[in-house]
Amino acid sequence: MAQNSSIEVYINKDIEHQTLHNFAASDAWAAQFTGLWPDEKRNQMADWLFSMETNAQGSPKGIGLSAWRFNIGAGSEAQGDSSGIKDPWRRTEGFLRNNGTYNWQKQAGQQWFLKAAKDRGVNQFIAFVNSPPIQLTKNGKGHSEDGLSANLSTENYGAYANFLVNVFHHFKDSVGVDFDYISPFNEPQWEWKGGQEGSPWNNNELASAARVIDSVFRVENIPAQLEVTEAGAIDYLTGTKKKHNNRSNQIETFFNVSGPDYLGGLNSLAPKVAAHSYFTTWPIEKLKRERERIAEKLLKYPYLEYEMSEYCILENNEEIKGKGSGLGMQTALYVARVIHADLTIANASVWHWWLAMSPYDFKDGLIYHDKHMEDGVIYDSKLLWAFGNYSRFIRPGALRISAIYKNDTSTETLQNGVLISAYKNKDNSMVVVAVNQKNTAVNLKLQLDVQPYEKVSSYITDIGQNLESKILEKPKDGKFTVSEKSVTTFVFR
Repeated sequence: MAQNSSIEVYINKDIEHQTLHNFAASDAWAAQFTGLWPDEKRNQMADWLFSMETNAQGSPKGIGLSAWRFNIGAGSEAQGDSSGIKDPWRRTEGFLRNNGTYNWQKQAGQQWFLKAAKDRGVNQFIAFVNSPPIQLTKNGKGHSEDGLSANLSTENYGAYANFLVNVFHHFKDSVGVDFDYISPFNEPQWEWKGGQEGSPWNNNELASAARVIDSVFRVENIPAQLEVTEAGAIDYLTGTKKKHNNRSNQIETFFNVSGPDYLGGLNSLAPKVAAHSYFTTWPIEKLKRERERIAEKLLKYPYLEYEMSEYCILENNEEIKGKGSGLGMQTALYVARVIHADLTIANASVWHWWLAMSPYDFKDGLIYHDKHMEDGVIYDSKLLWAFGNYSRFIRPGALRISAIYKNDTSTETLQNGVLISAYKNKDNSMVVVAVNQKNTAVNLKLQLDVQPYEKVSSYITDIGQNLESKILEKPKDGKFTVSEKSVTTFVFR
């Protein structure tokens, strides 16, 4: 019987990299319906997403997301087919009425999941906007007419800011949820001419609107911080693009103090840049290069953090295709590679998936369900649990620490090898995550002192297990086995 190959991993807890703040997903678009489904169904989904509890065998009941993204709707649902958005699941309710008053009963399903997250221990919340309210947009729709400029006129920037203030106050005062961050300009690079809510924003428009929102936030003493660079792809942060070059190079545009669109001095601006990992995960050389560019660019701005705030599989390449729900390990391993690269190469401080729940035959959900508005069957996925190999154990405030092994950053290892990263939590527990893309098991020989730890546990996600827990003996030689095609988390307590 052939012996497993062995990888020697040198872990140094004293070499610290970025702080990890949270792992999250969003409530778009399905929560407006699934949040109103029968209690048994919606509570099961909430437990899968947020629970930190364990079952009788000690395995997690859920993936313990540490943040939640709430989509502030534009109100296109009220327009029905005339909204220009064919799929009713992609239209959203809106709080703002045509007469300028508010109906806080709207988005009830999404509000249920917001409360469910809080009840299960989540305490970090992000509110994001795809399109300003239809009552304020240029064309009265939740999407752009021509894709050339923002679907919000300059005279309505103040009204948009006041809308965000009112939403913040409602959730703080009536729901008990404080939004830590508000993202008013989601994926401003795209034209958003229909299909779902969205608005393009040129850099100068975005800068002008951000200044107005900041001034209103200061007057109203809003503690939430603004995220202004929710770029649709990470290369829009680091360089100039041929198409829509007035929506690219956003780090330099907004944080170079000598530029006309400098925003770094705004009181409410979060000291970070956020982008989405779409279209930069294949080929592997691109996966690596684009993330190196983020890290290199931020050397010039060391006070800025990088956040990976949205991803699902849109790519079609020789390894994977976006179409098809992909409930198995192939999808889980592909995404685990992206998480690993974002955390270890780009030094991302958060990692957020796109749709927490999806009714689509597409690789965009953690949980899948029937496309019925009142009830339906729900399905978990291997991706849900593999994401949990990170989110459940790397807790807010954790530090990524040095984990070095042979050829650890090579494209061959990234594509076909074992991907290993290490973290230390604020409670002094240490976490090692190993993504084994190989068809054979491997032995990890961890070069670290395990003696200070009283307990070592592993949590395995593979074809037959979902974060299944095992209590391990502390091996004198530091050798741990990782099964084939798996994501395994080792926790040293």
